[in-house]
Amino acid sequence: MDKKLDWTHPEPLWKKEANLPSFESLTEAQDTEVAVVGGGITGITTAYLLAREGKKVTLIEAGRLLNGTSGHTTAKVTAQHGLIYHELIDHFGEDHAALYYQAQSDAITSIENSIQELDIYCEWSRQDACLYATTKEGAKKLEREREAYERLNISQPIEAHLPFDAEVSSTLAMTNQAQFHPLLYLSTLIEEFLNSGGKIYENTTAVKVHENNRIEIETDQDSVLSCDQLVICTHFPFHDGKGFYFSRMYAERSYVIAIEPEKEWKGGMFLSIDDPKRSIRSAEYDGKKLLLIGGESHRTGEGGENLFHYNALEEFASRTFGIKSKLFQWSAQDLTTLDKIPYIGPIRKDNKRVFLATGFRKWGMTNSRVAGELLTDYVMGRDSLYKSIFTPSRFKADPSMKEFLKNNSNVAAHLMEGKLELVGTRPEALLKGEGAVIQWKGERAGAYKDENGELHVLDTTCTHMGCEVEWNSGEHSWDCPCHGSRFSFDGEVLEGPAKKPLKKIAYSDTDEVRYIPYDDEDLSEQSDQP
Repeated sequence: MDKKLDWTHPEPLWKKEANLPSFESLTEAQDTEVAVVGGGITGITTAYLLAREGKKVTLIEAGRLLNGTSGHTTAKVTAQHGLIYHELIDHFGEDHAALYYQAQSDAITSIENSIQELDIYCEWSRQDACLYATTKEGAKKLEREREAYERLNISQPIEAHLPFDAEVSSTLAMTNQAQFHPLLYLSTLIEEFLNSGGKIYENTTAVKVHENNRIEIETDQDSVLSCDQLVICTHFPFHDGKGFYFSRMYAERSYVIAIEPEKEWKGGMFLSIDDPKRSIRSAEYDGKKLLLIGGESHRTGEGGENLFHYNALEEFASRTFGIKSKLFQWSAQDLTTLDKIPYIGPIRKDNKRVFLATGFRKWGMTNSRVAGELLTDYVMGRDSLYKSIFTPSRFKADPSMKEFLKNNSNVAAHLMEGKLELVGTRPEALLKGEGAVIQWKGERAGAYKDENGELHVLDTTCTHMGCEVEWNSGEHSWDCPCHGSRFSFDGEVLEGPAKKPLKKIAYSDTDEVRYIPYDDEDLSEQSDQP
């Protein structure tokens, strides 16, 4: 690009405008009726709804509230989840597909009702959502999706006009969807939850679960939270419960930039269905109308140089809208289940005390509300129309078996590739702020040189199941291509399913390979992984 862009905030714009409270850690034993683990939109929504029912609820979060996927969303509140309805009809039938659509539509209404009831200012705006194709093959896919809309009585206009220049072969709109500022919305839910007697603890990592007469949750603060029922709303379930969720989902990263466009924006939310996919919606910031341009999805650990993805989005934005300034850029990680429908319900079919919600496939704004209401129904012992759709114990051979084999073949391939990889970079050659896979003493390792010139050298073997992690230059993290675990530059766990950090290597030019012991051996246990 010829134009020199403004300096860019390397974080979501939502965080610049939301004044979220902070909370202390849980450092002593406590007792509650329902424990909610995970401080994203699903955990906060579920805790809020349960507290409204009169339940005594305690929520714990490993870091800060809304610092994960929920804080990095593009915040489209829509039932149009890409090309999903034709696929659902094909695999599950019309009744099942219709219930999925109804669940998402009900969620939009429920969110809007909460906004009106609590008088929340969160830039809530009804917008049409539109899929568009740029190729003949994409047009064929859209035609099949249009037929699914007709079979499900989704009454929408057949065509829509894009408010920007693009070579479009076909479009499909779903009217009266919505967008909002997620953190402004959730900050009010947090306040209402606290006013209802709820408790929140940050920087408190749930480590182990013991299902005795009561459920006991051990934390990294040497505290125990006891409860009657546990709801797991972490991005990846920290407690597997023998559900083998690590093998039934895969992780993808995607990227977003926020620009001030040169061309006037006329409204709407858009998603291309041809690769490379592009997501577009507007947002307000500091009195300016911005566009959020998203896309460039890839499996975690497989995307290569992160700056390439931001540059690709920037080139698309410049070509399509023109750029006055580029203000923000960020990335997010999402999990997808075998059949693309989230897992919401009992962690195992026979378990009536531990529940989870995960696998939202980038559509967490509506699915988080579906999860919050469905999990509340489970805890309160109520029936729900949607339990059978989202139950985590489901397994339909088509498509689940095919996806299971494909996903785990991908894991096996990465296991072999990582072990056989030849690397030659020397740590001394790294620049400040640079990381890379290196070879040291004949072994694969990872090194990062911080701004003070200090080297952080690690064993790159993921502590979950032994795959080799790859360096993520955009976020200075080590990412696992097998199951999506992520580690900081000095080896600490950022995202599961891994529970223990990467081993640190005491690096020198002369010493043999020597590992630095963990500070806390208890954290190194993978107690509920096979």
